[in-house]
Amino acid sequence: MLTLQVDRLAKRFGNRVIFRDLQVAAREGEILVVTGPNGSGKSTFLGVLAGLIRPSRGSARWLEAGKDLGPEFRRRALGWVAPDLTLYQELTARENLEFFARVRALAVGEGEMAALLQRVGLGERGNDRVATYSSGMRQRLKYAFALMGRPRALLLDEPTANLDPEGVAMVDAVIREYREGRVVVIATNEPRETEYGDRCLRLDG
Repeated sequence: MLTLQVDRLAKRFGNRVIFRDLQVAAREGEILVVTGPNGSGKSTFLGVLAGLIRPSRGSARWLEAGKDLGPEFRRRALGWVAPDLTLYQELTARENLEFFARVRALAVGEGEMAALLQRVGLGERGNDRVATYSSGMRQRLKYAFALMGRPRALLLDEPTANLDPEGVAMVDAVIREYREGRVVVIATNEPRETEYGDRCLRLDG
């Protein structure tokens, strides 16, 4: 069983303490919601879980049968949606997905690529440059990126940002599907989004 185990986790930037002594766990089938005021470290916490930010102390480990899955798991088996996820404006949506698939060493065929774009509502816009996309369309494309290779865990930072009601419904469907047999972690201050959670971790800044 896949488990996220956070033990006495702390992060500081220079003299500024972002958070300290965080202790929480989540396992397959559970959704962990992380809340707190702006600047309390929600995005930093997800960055540590993704292996993009090194903790100052403690650990955040992905385990299976007690074994630490290590950086390869983070590279290939984590789906990630966040405001600071960079999309290449000069490339099309399809070209962005192809590039990220190569970076993550994922075998994503043409059929899967088309199905992902269709699922997030971009089926007719896959060959358009991202520079022509609205903010909501870019958010949808981030979901296509996150779902490549059917990841075993999803990290969602402000999951419904910039989305219209149809886009929010798409996110609802993704979260319902991916809570089965996977771990989902959501960072949010939206009251509606906190209702997704089975567990809640509040960061107080």
